[in-house]
Amino acid sequence: MNTPRNRTVKIGEAAKLTGTTPRAIRHYHQIDLLPEPERGHDGRRRYGYDAIVRILWIRRMTELGMRLEDIRTALAARNDQDRKALLDELDETLATQEETIRRQRQALRRLRETGSDLGLLAPNVTDLLTELGAGALSQEDLDRLLVTEHLFGAEAAAWQAQGHHILATHEELRAERDRIDRKMADLRHAEADDPRVEELAAQFFAHIQEMVEIERAAGFPQPEESGLRVEVDAESGQVNLPDLEPFGNLPTDESPAQRRCAELIGLKLAGWPPAEGGAV
Repeated sequence: MNTPRNRTVKIGEAAKLTGTTPRAIRHYHQIDLLPEPERGHDGRRRYGYDAIVRILWIRRMTELGMRLEDIRTALAARNDQDRKALLDELDETLATQEETIRRQRQALRRLRETGSDLGLLAPNVTDLLTELGAGALSQEDLDRLLVTEHLFGAEAAAWQAQGHHILATHEELRAERDRIDRKMADLRHAEADDPRVEELAAQFFAHIQEMVEIERAAGFPQPEESGLRVEVDAESGQVNLPDLEPFGNLPTDESPAQRRCAELIGLKLAGWPPAEGGAV
């Protein structure tokens, strides 16, 4: 049976025949992906067999994930070499999309399994903390993990998660951290020169050292480099910790005393020999 080539249809029927929409067809015209057809005596576009076939090819290529500009190149390609290069590029793009979808599905599965926001964090962080149960972590803990992961990456968040694991399994350390946190909260209206600041920073640093020793004994991996970089302004003598600058840029309601305490803890960590470094 020969397909009639002289019959034409309006844009609505062309869209229906090809499984697309009039709006999409008009867009193909606007970006020169589909040549403008002749118009009938009523001034409306009329589409013939060749136009229908081209729309079908365009639709099939978009279903493969090809970008419209690539489709234009593919339809214009006149030799096998051009077409092969385009398809190789498309294959790489689809492979990347496939990997992205795989990671997304894994994250969705973790979210279902954990039943909390913990499932949205990196897999190594989630796996480390899942056995503790969602109730072992407060929303504030999860918030801090998310911020750390965003600013410094999944590995830094995993080191932080180790600390949560140790605190959840060692009552005496948990009690010590709670005591330190209460003292830190007491500084919320204090100035940077408050005499309690230096003492609290020393206590917090000692607490961190004790936690790291327990982490080592438990076989938790330790970072290759633990010391934070320290920069001293030659003119003013001001000490800066550039590695912690992203934290300093966050909006916060910390008091001058709390911020100074955090700076002192950072300076102590910066002077810590790499061989003794660990997660905070």
